[in-house]
Order: sequence, then structure tokens, then C-alpha cells
Amino acid sequence: MTALMDTVTRGIDDRAADLLFRDAQTAYRFTDQPVTPAELDRLHDLLQFPPTAMNIQPLRVVLLTDESAKARLVPYLAEGNRSKSASAPVVAILAADTDFHEHLPRLAPHAPGAKDRFADDGLREQAARFNATLQAGYFILAVRAVGLDAGPMGGFDMLGVDRDLLGDGALRSFLIVNIGHAAEDGTRPRSPRLEKDEVFLTL
Repeated sequence: MTALMDTVTRGIDDRAADLLFRDAQTAYRFTDQPVTPAELDRLHDLLQFPPTAMNIQPLRVVLLTDESAKARLVPYLAEGNRSKSASAPVVAILAADTDFHEHLPRLAPHAPGAKDRFADDGLREQAARFNATLQAGYFILAVRAVGLDAGPMGGFDMLGVDRDLLGDGALRSFLIVNIGHAAEDGTRPRSPRLEKDEVFLTL
């Protein structure tokens, strides 16, 4: 009974579940209400905690907060995505840091020699991309948790963004997330979802 009560106590309530999952939708157009520095601080505060393999934390987020920065990005977006980013108060470029291993002596003190395990460039990039993609899911939920709307999208010239906006170094972009407050007509009706027995397989 105690274990059951603990589980119920620890679970989020329906209001939070609605905010994060059931009622949340991808935003395609935003109001002009700004995203505040305090909201971005809260976003990072939540993003830092969910797990990655060996605590490698390879996600890097480049925030475009003014019109000149967004103007540099727009030419690299697919034509159908340009108006979405143009209307967002903040546009986040999500990238994987392929030099994440340099931080492991500090981030993984529980695993002596962790940096040396990622000496192979191919293995390190694979780990960076996989774990940064995992963190992208956390990022979207964190955006929703602070009361903002997220519009994640692909459809952009990743190599061009890496070269022009990320310094053509160790960062590899893989997702754009538009952030702000969705306009009244800024979302679409929810598409169908798979049923439980199509997703959960019990052995």
C-alpha cells in the first residue's frame, strides 16, 4: 500500500499532464508576446536534469532572439518553414556537440577515463547525435512546462546553418524549434494517434 501511495503522490496531476502532453500541440504561428529572459532561465533549469548516456549532455541550443539573427537563418529554411520562424519571438537551433567528451572529467566523475572512451571520431559523433536528439524531446517538454509553445521542425539546410551560424566547428545542427505563444489560429487539429496495442508490446 505504501508503494502505491508513493506512486500516486509522485505522479503529476491531470492539469500538468494536459499542459505537457494531451492539450499541447505544435505551433506554426505566434503572437508578438515576447519570450522573457526569466522564461529562458526556467527552460534551462528544467532541461539540465533528464538523463543522457554517462551524463554526456551533448545538446547545444543557439537562441536567435532578434530580427537580424533570424534573418541569417531564414535563407537556410525550406520555403514552407520560413513564415513559421519569422513569426516566433525566439528561434532555437538545436545542435549536437561532437566535442562533448572534453567536458566528461567534470560531468562524469563517477566514470574515470570516460573521455578516453570517446576517442574514436565516428563513435563520438554517433553518441552526440543520439543523446542530443534524446535531449531535444526533453527540450520541447521543458518549453511547454514553462508556459510557452514549441514549433519543432526539420526542413532546413543543416550544413549551411552549421557553416554560417554555428561557426563550422564541432556543432552539428539537427532541429529548429520556434518558441513563443501560439496565435489563436497558430495550431492545427490534432492528427490521429496509434492505439496502445499498436505501440506497447508485452512479452
